[in-house]
Parts: sequence; structure tokens; C-alpha cells
Amino acid sequence: MHADQLAVEPPVAARRLLGSTLWSGPVGVRIVEVEAYGGDPSGPWPDPASHSGRGRTKRNAVMFGPAGVLYVYLSYGTHLCVNVTSGPDGIASAVLVRSGEVIAGQDEARARRAAARSDADLARGPGNLGSALGITLSDYGTELFDPSAPIRLELNEAVDIAAIASGPRVGVSAAADVPWRFWLPSSPAVSVYRRSPRAARATAESA
Repeated sequence: MHADQLAVEPPVAARRLLGSTLWSGPVGVRIVEVEAYGGDPSGPWPDPASHSGRGRTKRNAVMFGPAGVLYVYLSYGTHLCVNVTSGPDGIASAVLVRSGEVIAGQDEARARRAAARSDADLARGPGNLGSALGITLSDYGTELFDPSAPIRLELNEAVDIAAIASGPRVGVSAAADVPWRFWLPSSPAVSVYRRSPRAARATAESA
């Protein structure tokens, strides 16, 4: 089963998602940038930057379930972020889909993202990607490998690891230097790295 290919440690699942396609109705987005997140201290991948870093809640419950399920949340009260759960059932982890290239349904994506200056901007950045796909909070918990689901994940052939770049995650104040952001440098849709100012201050104070 495809979901089994994501039931692995977060960085492996994240790299596996690169080059794959996320479908929402007629709109298809090729994934070109992701970030991996672990879970709570009792699990194998404790991660203070993760939503599950302090344990299970109603909001993050899907992260503790099986791989291949959609985890959607509202960021800063405005942007919907799209995540794919990973790891074995019962162990929290997920991968944030940060950016992608719209490869199908461009007209519908442009209608949703009228402010986009170019095709590369349509799904660049997690909030824009969610908008281009028309994903809502009601899509939380969608099983992405269910052929009848309105949102589906198509795992394409794995990208050669030599073609993947990695670095620190964007905008997190905790564990900011963990190199769990992965992207395809050849894509113009990859977002710009921005370190959290809170992380910068914390680093300076501890130096």
C-alpha cells in the first residue's frame, strides 16, 4: 500500500513526498518543498517544534494515527496549512507541504490565487498551496490514498536523493536548526527561507 511508504521516520517520509502529486478535484500540485515534524517526548522523534510536541490534543490527534492522512490547521488566523501524516500508527509525526508546482487545473488555481504574480507563485508557500488547492478545515482527516476521497495523494517515482537539498525549518522558534526542510532546487516554486526572529534571539542569548 502507498501509505506504508510514509510509515517511516519523518525525514524519510518528507523526502518521499518530493515529486509526488497532491490532487484536489481538477487541481494537481507537484510537491517541491516539505518540512518534517516529529512528536512528543515519549515517542522516537521528540520534536518541540511540532504541534504534537507536548502530547495529543483534539487539534493534533490525526498526527498520532496512520500515515497518509490529511492534517489541516489554520496558521496566524489566515492561512490553511496542508500536512500529510507519517510514521507508524500510534506514533506522532507529519510532513508540512510547503510549496508545489501547479501541473493541472491552472485556471481554477489562478481564480483562487488572483494575487499570484506568476505560475510559480500559485502554490509557493504553505498558505498559498492550501489556497490553490481549495482545501478547507473540513478536509481534516481525509484519507489521501482513498480513491474516492476529494483530496488524493499520488506518490510518484522517488526523487534521487542527490537532487534534494536540505536545511533548517522555516519560522519555528524551537529546534530551529534541525535540518528537516527538504526541497528540489531545480524548481522555481520553492519558497524563500526565513528564520524566526524568536529563534535568532534565543540563539544569541544562549551564546
